[in-house]
Amino acid sequence: MVKKYMDETKKGFMQNIGDLSFKKIDETIYEFSITVEEKFLNTGKIAHGGFIATIADTGMGNAAHIAAGNKRAVTINLDIKFISASKQGDTLLGKIEIQKRTKTLVFINCKIMNASGIVATASGTWKILS
Repeated sequence: MVKKYMDETKKGFMQNIGDLSFKKIDETIYEFSITVEEKFLNTGKIAHGGFIATIADTGMGNAAHIAAGNKRAVTINLDIKFISASKQGDTLLGKIEIQKRTKTLVFINCKIMNASGIVATASGTWKILS
């Protein structure tokens, strides 16, 4: 876990998410993981889409921050495709890849999986703030 990058995600809204761990694999590849808790379920007893979107945005946002040389980066576009369900107790693994970094933008893809396969895919663009 890259704790120094995740500390800020424990403030404000993100303190509701729990223990999202994050690690850098190399210059363009990152991973995060989290266990689906009861509080993350919808009324159908599967992981809520808003929870999946939040962890995708947070994981990719942390990768954007690092790729931007530890500058603040904000989401300007986020696209999510929900592919299958995840249930309480599942460990979700997010695999993130930086597609491109320019002077002002970072383009990122993410795949979120559980033990059964792909739960969701996401892509987005982050604006690097000066």
